[in-house]
Amino acid sequence: MAKNDFSYREIITKAVCGKGRKFSQATHTITPAHKPSSILGCWIINHKYNALENKDSVDVEGSYDINVWYSYNNNTKTEVVTETVKYTDCCNLSKKDANSIGSHQEVNARALQEPNTLEATISPNGNKVLVQVEREFVAEVIGETKVWVYVNPEGVEDEIEEEDWEDEVDDEEFEDLDPNFLLGDLEE
Repeated sequence: MAKNDFSYREIITKAVCGKGRKFSQATHTITPAHKPSSILGCWIINHKYNALENKDSVDVEGSYDINVWYSYNNNTKTEVVTETVKYTDCCNLSKKDANSIGSHQEVNARALQEPNTLEATISPNGNKVLVQVEREFVAEVIGETKVWVYVNPEGVEDEIEEEDWEDEVDDEEFEDLDPNFLLGDLEE
């Protein structure tokens, strides 16, 4: 085989075969036991979710607890009401690998923005609390795909000198380095 006679090899490997992202805002209606006078606080806890592949998308199904601390009886008493909310967010796969083989083996979702309260207000009729929430997910589908690699059967050692891989740093570049860059502020 001649020195410049290259060929391709087909490799089957696991890779990200689809990727999508979903930002959502929702308004939830919470019903407290008493007519609220004012909202003192609102927070979200116990967020749980899982991802399921659904053709050209990934469905993120989950739930979280909304806690609303409010005053009632003309601001003379307080109470916390908790309600569990369930949701399904559909992450359309904007990037898909057309060469993926067979069924996908793994579906992942990661919360870029955990459910977060934007605003909690008393409803116009005065007996409920409206909670605006935002959340954001990125989803990935992992499966087998084909990758083509360029191969030189005789290797490339003769063509690449070892010095080509060495990084040389001159004295001027050392002067510009910040010695505390990796340390950061240790006093915080």
